[in-house]
Order: sequence, then C-alpha cells, then structure tokens
Amino acid sequence: MSDPWLSIIGLGEDGLAGLTDASRKALADAEIIFGGPRHLELADAGTRGRPWPVPFSTTPVLEMRGKQVAVLASGDPFWHGAGGSLMRELSAEEWTSFPVPSVFALAANRMGWKLEETLCYGLHAAPYEQLVPVLAQGTQVICTLRDGAAGGELAAWLTDQGFGGSTLTLLEALGGPREVIRHTTAEAFALTEVQAPVAAAIAVAGGKGLSQASGLPDAAFENDGQITKRPIRALTLSALAPRAGELLWDIGGGSGSVSVEWCLAARAARAITFEPRADRIENIRANAAKFGLSHRMKPVLGKAPEVLDGFELPDVVFIGGGGSQAMLDYLWQILPKGTRLVANGVTLETEMRLMQTHAQHGGHLMKVEIAEAAPLGTMRGWDRARPVIQWSVTL
Repeated sequence: MSDPWLSIIGLGEDGLAGLTDASRKALADAEIIFGGPRHLELADAGTRGRPWPVPFSTTPVLEMRGKQVAVLASGDPFWHGAGGSLMRELSAEEWTSFPVPSVFALAANRMGWKLEETLCYGLHAAPYEQLVPVLAQGTQVICTLRDGAAGGELAAWLTDQGFGGSTLTLLEALGGPREVIRHTTAEAFALTEVQAPVAAAIAVAGGKGLSQASGLPDAAFENDGQITKRPIRALTLSALAPRAGELLWDIGGGSGSVSVEWCLAARAARAITFEPRADRIENIRANAAKFGLSHRMKPVLGKAPEVLDGFELPDVVFIGGGGSQAMLDYLWQILPKGTRLVANGVTLETEMRLMQTHAQHGGHLMKVEIAEAAPLGTMRGWDRARPVIQWSVTL
C-alpha cells in the first residue's frame, strides 16, 4: 500500500500501552482522530479528537481525504467494528489497519472456550431475538452488549425464552485495569453496578431450541389462518432451495412464514415479502421480529404485479397463491436468467393455469395430497387437506 491517508487503529481497555510501535506512530502522525468518547480519552487524542456523529456515519471521515486521519475502534476493527463500514467507500491503497485482540478473543480466553466453536454476536445495537435461531442446549455464545443495564435485560429475555438455566458471565472492561468478570445464571441474575464496555458469555442450558429443519409448527407464527401449512411449507422450502446471501421475493406473504424459514435456512439470506392486506403486514413484521430477522425481512404493502416495480431483483421468487396470468407473464419478462420460481396453488383455476404454464415453460409440476388422523365419532379417520399443486422452474 502506497502512503495511505487513513489508519484504522484497534484499541483495547489498556489504551496506549496495548498498541504496537506501528500503530503508535500512525496515531502520532494523525492530524485528526475519530472515535467514541471513551476511545478518544484512552488514546489521549486531545484537540485532534472528533467524536462519531449520532446517528453513526462514516461521512465525516471520508470528507477528510487528503489529510492524515486515524479512526479508533474496539479491538479488531473488522469484527463488528468501524472497519467494515468504511470499506464500502475506500479503495485498497487508501487505508491500513492495526488490530489488537477483539472483545470476543479476550472473552474466549477468559472463559477457556475455543473461539472456533463459539458463536459471536454484536448485540450492542441489535435485538436479543437474533439469538433465537441458535439457542440450544450446550451452545456457547459471546455477545457484546449496549451498556451495563443490558446484562439484566438479556438475562430476563433468556429466561422468558425458556433458557433461564443458562450460565451467564458478564465480562466488563476486558483487558484493562477496570476488568471485572462475574458469573450467574439467567434466572438468578442479580448483578448490580455493571460497567461498560461489557460483553456476555452464555453457556446455553434449559430449553430445546429451534428446529433446524424446515417446517416449523404453524403455531410458531402469528397468523390469521392465511399461512402455508407446515408440511407444504417444508416441501416449498425444499423447492426454493435457499443459499447463502440470496434474495427471495415472497409474493402474497400472508403470515410471512415462508420468508422467515427462508432467512433461517441460509446465512445472510434476505426476503422482500409482498402482501396486499395491512393487517397481514403487521403479522409479517411481528414474525420477523420474533425470530430476530427484522434486519433481513422487508414487508411491503401492495398488490402484485404493480407493487413489484423498483425493488432489487431476486434470486428466487415464491408465489403463495398461484398468481394471475398477468403476474406470471410480468415475472417472466423482468426476471434475469437463472432465477428460480416456485408457485403453489389450491384452486382449480390456479391448477389449470400452472399446468398450462408448465406446458409452455417446462420445469417441475407436482400435486401434493396430505391427510392427517382426526377424530371421527368415537374412532379416527383421515382428515384430507385440499390438494396443493406446485410448479417450480429455473428461468
């Protein structure tokens, strides 16, 4: 790298004492130093210090191109730090980074946990619900927290989720002279005067956790009856074939159950869920929040195909009610080659439409008929659900 103008410097609770000679020089040479108030004080930035704006923005840093600038971040700047945010606007020759051990590395070393076997979450600016998909007996989690009060909030949330027996360790001001480590359980949490910065180490115990297979129980979702039922949802997710980082258009979202399970199935998978009824949009929002997926699911009120215009094109499309011929024609025109499309239908009209579309465009067509045991007088019989026809195709 030739003469970068920006130095991204990882800083621990031991302040300047924990820096290498190279990072000390970069800090000494900086005309302007950006960081949080605590970091600016630890680095003795003085009049060169510039606190981050609230809400957080990297714009003030980028406006300083041409000057020697340092950015202070906690530990490893590229682990839930400012480094990743800055990279979106920088080329490789503009910056250099000087990391120190991250909070996660320090916490794992204090706990004696293998970091490669431990899940790491930045919950200092994210809801606790992001833990919902990973909570299970024996799981180890390290997460950063917003402030001292967040430890008690996390303990109460874990208890509400059925994981009150989990061992909860609060690690305060790791790596510095104020370091304190205290152990309790979520259900017995009574720690006071917790000091920031604080991280939590959770040894999960007590609950069963979320199934990792597609087809969660219908009762797990807020719904008004308009929901792709569990067996059909499992088959639908199989046909949708979620992959990491892909975007789903869920057209006619109903409860959003397909979008939820799509996002749960693959790392960083996203969904835009289109629904024409406002009351169902609220159910979709509630389900996204319940499973910690609000940052990856976007509910959109409106009727397709008109509402689809202007959104990022998807990798996969799911049509929950078969869709009109106009919608299918519209999708066929706008979707790029390689897009996967799955449509389910239950009416005779939809069945005929999907059969005709299959004949025209190919793909895979199947009919699913499911029956479940149910009371029949004093005995039992088969309660048959309406047959579902499913067409799937790769454009």
